[in-house]
Amino acid sequence: MPWNDRVKRRLKLRDLDILMAVVQTGSMGNAARSLNMSQPAVSKAIADLEHATGVRLLDRSRQGVKPTPYGLALLKRGVVIFDELRHGIQDIDFLADPTAGELRIGTTDPVAVAIVAPIIEQFNRQYPRMAFHVFSGDTASQLYQTMLERNAEFVISRIASPAPDEYSVETLFQDSLVVAAGADNRWLRRREIKLVELIDEPWTLQPLDSFFGTLVAEAFRASGLAFPRLTVGATSIHLRSEMLANGRFLTVVPGFSLKLPRKHPSLRALPVALPNTRHPVAIITLKNRSLSPLAQLFIDRVRAIVKPLTKASRG
Repeated sequence: MPWNDRVKRRLKLRDLDILMAVVQTGSMGNAARSLNMSQPAVSKAIADLEHATGVRLLDRSRQGVKPTPYGLALLKRGVVIFDELRHGIQDIDFLADPTAGELRIGTTDPVAVAIVAPIIEQFNRQYPRMAFHVFSGDTASQLYQTMLERNAEFVISRIASPAPDEYSVETLFQDSLVVAAGADNRWLRRREIKLVELIDEPWTLQPLDSFFGTLVAEAFRASGLAFPRLTVGATSIHLRSEMLANGRFLTVVPGFSLKLPRKHPSLRALPVALPNTRHPVAIITLKNRSLSPLAQLFIDRVRAIVKPLTKASRG
């Protein structure tokens, strides 16, 4: 279908928004109720959109409606259109008042605690009207979807495999995993430890079927050991922290989480090697998607806070 002034004039953002609501809710009636419109008005908007594009966008049945391949193609671009418009309004707001704004970030829990949280605290002190939405995931591949769905402008994460072609990757530093314990743990008195000596200690780790669990399992395999028996297996970083506070449990954490300056560091690294755990920690963005001024400002702060780790990686 040729892109020309006639098509440009007949395609309306309002109709595209209605199409997205119909697909999300599963029927014309549900969309009408969610948009506070009449059902005939919703039906007319869809008909106008199908007439403008010259193809059927929805398959109708007694069970509801589903997008056709043409509808899916338009919906995919529609998400981008509304995201860019939202960014345009946010850019205007930021230019009008640089002390306000909204930023959406995707990251993993360790990065959120050690890097994202301190920067948000800095921003909040300087610009208390700024708002941040942080989406947490287990792996970079899970977080990629938050960018595709326009729920995050960028992602900060450990990368264990190359990113797909549609993403740009800026490596911040290289990081290895470390065995860690609470400040009162008896193993901290040792200057050198072999991993095999710790195999029967009480461990609190992420489960073996998680991304982080597979990294830990690989490190133990490379040392000729099986994955340790979990006394407490949990995805919750808060639960694992509570277990470590009593001084008996051991865990595995990213090395950067113990190297970056933080107000209340509760863990200490043990002098034991974990092979095959060195990976880049990176900022990931969608190619051909411009970042908001606030996102660029935040990323500059990220680069500044991890600069000592960046220098150490290069050294």
